[in-house]
Amino acid sequence: MMRKLFTSAQIEIFKPEFSEVKIPMAGSVAAGPFSNVDDFVSERIDLNKLLIRHPEATFYARVRGNSMLGDFSDGDLLVVDRAEEWSHGRIALCYLEGEFTVKRIHLENGICTLIPSNPSYKPIVITSENTLVVWGIITYSICRHP
Repeated sequence: MMRKLFTSAQIEIFKPEFSEVKIPMAGSVAAGPFSNVDDFVSERIDLNKLLIRHPEATFYARVRGNSMLGDFSDGDLLVVDRAEEWSHGRIALCYLEGEFTVKRIHLENGICTLIPSNPSYKPIVITSENTLVVWGIITYSICRHP
């Protein structure tokens, strides 16, 4: 279950409500000939334990738009951890000038730039005139396949 906290044109933010659900996990499966999945179930996993290191500091966000196409698509669900340290190269949920955005953090020569994955979008150079808040680091993404 998830409780919606915020919605805008750019993103939806949810707080997870944790409960343990153990799902059978296949040890490994080939992308070739068919095989019986029952032969490969090696354990049961709880996705909360797998995906969430800091439950009190973790929430979900749903991607809106395509500026991160290549990493995330419109509608993907992101696991965002506020306890993770942000640094060069990490993908973060940022709050900039009253808007949320998901971008890769680029730090070079004392300059912070937010980099979109989609080359159709321009990087955002952070200046002293901007107020940037890194809300959390994207630790996992979940996408639906057609």
